Amino acid sequence: MKAALLGLLVGCAAAASPAHYADVGPLHMYYEDVGAGRPLVLLHGGGSTAQTTFGRILPLLARDHRLIVPEQQGHGHTPELDRPLSFEQMADDTATLLTQLGIHDADVLGFSNGGMVALQLAIRHPALVHRLIVCSAVYARDGAIPAMREAWMQPPDPTKMPPSLRDAYLAAAPHPDLARFVAKTIAMMQTFPDIPEATLHALTMPVLVMVGDHDVIRIEHAAQLARLVPHGELAVFPGSIHGTYLGAVEGVTPETPPPTVAATMIEAFLD
Repeated sequence: MKAALLGLLVGCAAAASPAHYADVGPLHMYYEDVGAGRPLVLLHGGGSTAQTTFGRILPLLARDHRLIVPEQQGHGHTPELDRPLSFEQMADDTATLLTQLGIHDADVLGFSNGGMVALQLAIRHPALVHRLIVCSAVYARDGAIPAMREAWMQPPDPTKMPPSLRDAYLAAAPHPDLARFVAKTIAMMQTFPDIPEATLHALTMPVLVMVGDHDVIRIEHAAQLARLVPHGELAVFPGSIHGTYLGAVEGVTPETPPPTVAATMIEAFLD
């Protein structure tokens, strides 16, 4: 009896695991699926994983949403492919994943590089995106502060990757190659095209733009994005560097409070 009960409990725990894989073309894509309710897609930052970007806010958002949290090509548990990284390809991969899951209308939130993926998803697959939240991301190169733009143009250097992100990458990657990963990321940041303002003006879904007041994204740029889209709103978080307000690991310390304010604001916008 005890053995049977133990087996049942283990089986239930396995069934409840949020970790999944889907074959998206040639990409064996990892994603997490947790919570219940209207789908909310969370797109992590550059060099990050589902958990490093969203681990602190996931429990707050999962109360009322089914969260789909993919890890993009070469990030986290998703293997690398012999193709360049691009925001457009990541958006297409995300769209294919959602279609495979039978999700044809979702809210989407992207942070940092994930915010750029989210913009491309809204542009390339607008029918999939009901409401859009862009967190600490740029639509044009000059949206980043000068120090960040200078960093993009430097030769790739794995030693400059934030330790929390580096450790998470090495722990999760099925075939870790940090030098290659950093080189491909830098190549993407050096070559991505600006999104034309007319393209942003054509977006019809409501858009919430979020940024920290000490972010690597210029507040003026975030405000301009909120103005360019027809139904835009802007939220600036005081005392926040890149990702602090969401609880992303690269922006928090042990003293950082939970991202309750951001979660409440996200819920209000989605409602």
